[in-house]
Amino acid sequence: MQKHYHQPQGGNDMPRFAGRATMMRLPYSDGPADLDAAFIGIPLDIGASQRAGTRYGPRHIRSESVMIRPYNMATGAAPFDSLRVGDIGDVPINTYSLLKSVDIIENYYTALNTWPLVPLTLGGDHTLTLPILRALVKKHGPIGLIHVDAHTDTNDEMFGEKIAHGTTFRRAVEEGLLDCRRVVQIGQRAQGYTKDDFNWGVAQGFRLIPVEQCWHHSMTPLMEDIRRSMGSGPVYLSFDIDSLDPAWAPGTGTPEVGGLSSIQALEIVRGCRGVNLVGCDLVEVSPPYDISGVTAQLGANLLYEMLCVLPGVAYR
Repeated sequence: MQKHYHQPQGGNDMPRFAGRATMMRLPYSDGPADLDAAFIGIPLDIGASQRAGTRYGPRHIRSESVMIRPYNMATGAAPFDSLRVGDIGDVPINTYSLLKSVDIIENYYTALNTWPLVPLTLGGDHTLTLPILRALVKKHGPIGLIHVDAHTDTNDEMFGEKIAHGTTFRRAVEEGLLDCRRVVQIGQRAQGYTKDDFNWGVAQGFRLIPVEQCWHHSMTPLMEDIRRSMGSGPVYLSFDIDSLDPAWAPGTGTPEVGGLSSIQALEIVRGCRGVNLVGCDLVEVSPPYDISGVTAQLGANLLYEMLCVLPGVAYR
């Protein structure tokens, strides 16, 4: 049977300020059946430690995605010509309980394992990556990780809690979710509570690339090296918008000066072409602090670029 490829609603068919309230104005899908990739929102901010508001992130990202067109003129990627893509809505988290929300997210993504789709997640605070990894490991085994962030998110606890947006990757290591030989963290910076704050992951086998090593450089050579290190095994891409300098992405809960540029962010995501991506997320967009929607617009474009580098995408 011939596949039907969904197309985003075009700006000449419906004004961009009207029409579908989905990612890129794609058709809304009631479920994952017959999809190769799915946009999924997780409206979570009860794991955040500073400024709240990421619960509105998925809706805001979708709103700012209306300008994105189907064909990637820079790379030649034509994702909607070769992948069946849909927006399947939001995970119904528990507004009052982080731990219950984590279980809900894990169960939701575990159910998606039945289908051969790649989830592209709109966050939401960074706590959400832990239950997604828990679910994906059931299908793929331990996963490599490309983690772009101002922070390592390897705290042992926050306010006495073991689950929060700053503990995600320590828990992931402790639970055996990651192939630590294939974990790269990019863009970490600012201050720590101790001189060894960034070293915990390195001691587990992570490769750490602090932002100072990125300043004034193209990320393209780095990504070539990272692609080789990831090999053919499954890899998850987790992109925290606070990895960018607040000049580019002010609408986030824990901004840090001296971050990546939007151009470097594009180079990092585009550099994932050829990596066996089994899932991606874009987290920590906080609309109450977003000036003119610039952070959400950047986040929407990075999610589109993630779609463009998934296995099976056609290039024109």
